[in-house]
Amino acid sequence: MAKNGFFFVHFAVFLFGLAGLFGKFLSCSPVFIVLGRTSFGAAALWGYARLVSGDRLSGFTARTCLLFILQGALLAAHWVTFFLSIQISSVAIGLVTFSSFPLFVTFMEPFFFKEPLRKADIFTALSVFAGIVLVVPDLDFGNTVTAGAFFGLLSGVTFAALALVNRKNAGFSNPVAVAFYQNLSAAVCLLPMALCLNLTRPELSDIPCLMVLGVFCTALAHTLFIHSLSFIRAQTASVIAGLEPVYGIVLAFFLLHEVPSFRTLAGGAVIIGTTIAAGMLNKRGLG
Repeated sequence: MAKNGFFFVHFAVFLFGLAGLFGKFLSCSPVFIVLGRTSFGAAALWGYARLVSGDRLSGFTARTCLLFILQGALLAAHWVTFFLSIQISSVAIGLVTFSSFPLFVTFMEPFFFKEPLRKADIFTALSVFAGIVLVVPDLDFGNTVTAGAFFGLLSGVTFAALALVNRKNAGFSNPVAVAFYQNLSAAVCLLPMALCLNLTRPELSDIPCLMVLGVFCTALAHTLFIHSLSFIRAQTASVIAGLEPVYGIVLAFFLLHEVPSFRTLAGGAVIIGTTIAAGMLNKRGLG
């Protein structure tokens, strides 16, 4: 049964990595990319909960609903900055700099949860920071790599905040409900921007791509990741999730013919390697 869990989690992470490529497949504004992703994702998760899993999507307290709204706003900010990073620079830059989120979790988590800052966490954060320094060539925002890295890091910051809010909400909400309301709230948050701002809108031909992004790379990927936790430990799944940039960069190489620079590969190796190593050490109780 553990083999099933490994297949599910690897396929889910493969789909998460594939999602980054839609920043290049689609030429519309990241606001519309994320609005489409979250709308189709929420619809698919609602169908899954109602017709397959039987997960309860109602009966939550006002406090929980407020947390769902906050999660949705953070998810929207995370994905908009993520796709903006990729559109400005490359899939590799967006994925690698987003993967720096453990750096921000390291210093935000003790503040929010009143926990001590461990020496191992500080070492992890410094290693991730070293990887970021390798990726960013200079501080000139006229450089597309620097600008893309900035929005990728901003994507990492918002994802770190989302992870901490998710931790706060994990005790009294089932994962499918959290995913559904996160996507629904994110779509609602982005709708006024999509209607009021003069942004590049999607073409009719973009709708199938948005459906694939929402249904497969969001709803299905999230469901498979959750399902894998029935067979393998959450810590093991989180370590495998660190491979998302690897899948994304490999897919971008074959499908988009994007060849990352040596600096990007070196910095990415440091960031991804540090994240995976930290996860494995925590699994063994050494962190």
